[in-house]
Amino acid sequence: MKKIHFPHPLALLVGCVIVAAALTWVLPAGKFERREDPVTGRSVVVPGTYTRVEPHPFQAMVAIPKGIVDAASVIGLVFLIGGGFTVVERTGTFGRLVNGLARRLRGRGILVIPVASVAFSLGGIMMQMQEELIAFVPVLLLLVRQLGFTPVTAVAMSLGAAAVGAAFSPVNPFQVIIAQKVAELPPASGLWFRLAFLIPALAFWIWGTMRYARRTQIPPQESPEGQRAPLDWRDFAVLFSILAAFGIYIYGAQTLGWEFDELAALFFTVGLLAGLLRGLGIGGTAEAFADGFRSMAFAGLLIGFARAIYVVMNEGQIVDTVVQGMFTPIAGLPATFSAVGMLVTQAAIHVPVPSTSSQAVLTLPLLVPLSDLIGLSRQVTVLAYQYGAGLCEIVTPTNGALMAMLAAAGVRYEEWLKFVAPLYSLLMALGVVGLVVAVAAGLR
Repeated sequence: MKKIHFPHPLALLVGCVIVAAALTWVLPAGKFERREDPVTGRSVVVPGTYTRVEPHPFQAMVAIPKGIVDAASVIGLVFLIGGGFTVVERTGTFGRLVNGLARRLRGRGILVIPVASVAFSLGGIMMQMQEELIAFVPVLLLLVRQLGFTPVTAVAMSLGAAAVGAAFSPVNPFQVIIAQKVAELPPASGLWFRLAFLIPALAFWIWGTMRYARRTQIPPQESPEGQRAPLDWRDFAVLFSILAAFGIYIYGAQTLGWEFDELAALFFTVGLLAGLLRGLGIGGTAEAFADGFRSMAFAGLLIGFARAIYVVMNEGQIVDTVVQGMFTPIAGLPATFSAVGMLVTQAAIHVPVPSTSSQAVLTLPLLVPLSDLIGLSRQVTVLAYQYGAGLCEIVTPTNGALMAMLAAAGVRYEEWLKFVAPLYSLLMALGVVGLVVAVAAGLR
């Protein structure tokens, strides 16, 4: 069987931009009317208002700088977190931490996978963390190499676990909570039902990651001599500052409306504190930040190139046309089949619309009236969106965070797909079971 080889990530994304631009010349332009939703504070579509408009064919190359500008806050976050973590890595704190873990797990290194997966999945469950995890790549690679695992395992137990946690989360504010607000449901309603499927979803992911790690195990690497010293109080202070930064951000995001800018500022501060506390000095700290910025440059650009795909389709005014065309056939199906159809369609729409929150305000105002007409619970409609869009995050090349994480870890896209495809199919099947059970149980 001939192996499939995908092009370089940059070439792959440029190809997607070109295809999206070509579609603006082929598909009819159209749009829905929109209104400001006082509950979510976002612009949502008005059902039944789709109309054709003047075509706006878009030039592919123009979209690339526009995509980079549109993703500026995310790219800035990647640069500043990457810089801060490079400073911490330069102090040797991560190396000593990893070396200590590797010594304690000698012969039992496989145990790090469930522990790390659960830890990173909590970031996905609580805050849909993805871009923030790119900066963890150096320490993750250091850890898996000392335990004898491959870079794919590092990506799987970090970004992969976080994405699965977000897809099945009962409280993710950027996905399920905003979707429930659009659907006029109480926030975090259906919590226990979602938890009942979150647990097996994470179990499947962790099992698949551990199975892959065992099958691809390589000889472990020895840690450098300078990283074999035990952690001291300054190391613990640096590690505590990292945990505190995440804790402060979670509080700020949930109660103060904080976004990427505040998180970037927190980790810039962490980098400053780490460099000065561990004796790098002002010059050494600045140099470490600069090295971190250079190391994150490609990852940041990939995020901008991925965003350009949506920019092309949005400014070419074909996103609403795609949504209208995909959802129209669902209207005539029985309730259970409609729910499954919504899941599949939401997964397909997430390819050109890689933001889960944007997809919620684009699609749910159309699907909620439809679900009311066919007798389908609004909660089930939200589940179909959540599972379909959320799980697509682990496979679609238009997810800039995924492509940037793979590039930073040195993992080719086809290598990742080979690992993730069976697990994605299994999790989508679990999502279908969840929808069928929800319809049968009358979940509200």
